[in-house]
Amino acid sequence: ARGASRARVSALTRAGFEYPRHAMATEGKGALISVIGDEDTVTGFLLAGVGEVDVRRKTNYLVVGDKTTTKQIEDAFKEMTSREDVAVVLISQFAADSIRHLVNEYDKPIPAVLEIPSKDRPYDATKDSVLQRVQHLMGAEDAAAATTAAGAR
Repeated sequence: ARGASRARVSALTRAGFEYPRHAMATEGKGALISVIGDEDTVTGFLLAGVGEVDVRRKTNYLVVGDKTTTKQIEDAFKEMTSREDVAVVLISQFAADSIRHLVNEYDKPIPAVLEIPSKDRPYDATKDSVLQRVQHLMGAEDAAAATTAAGAR
């Protein structure tokens, strides 16, 4: 099954599947969705049309397998989050776990980094740094609202 998934990813890459230009988030130059994940996850997103190979043969995705090193994941994450044509980086949580320090340090709004579940590994909301930031902000707002309400009495 792994070989078949890898073949699908390769076929889609050769076919030059890319995100439809009419659905881009930014005017004029366009914006991509990048994906870092297992073969099945990346293949699904490529079939949905998010894959792109630029003129330098650089892709907007990384298939993480048993032989993928942490350095390769780090390099892909750094590249994807520094590209001007990328609006969203989707990263499977198991891949994010291997570079947790980079994911937690990343604080730019664009490209947005979102952790997603994978087929074989359950999603753990306690590890998701974006969700933790939102909960922290919501908790801070709730505390500020409670303080304001108590002061009004």
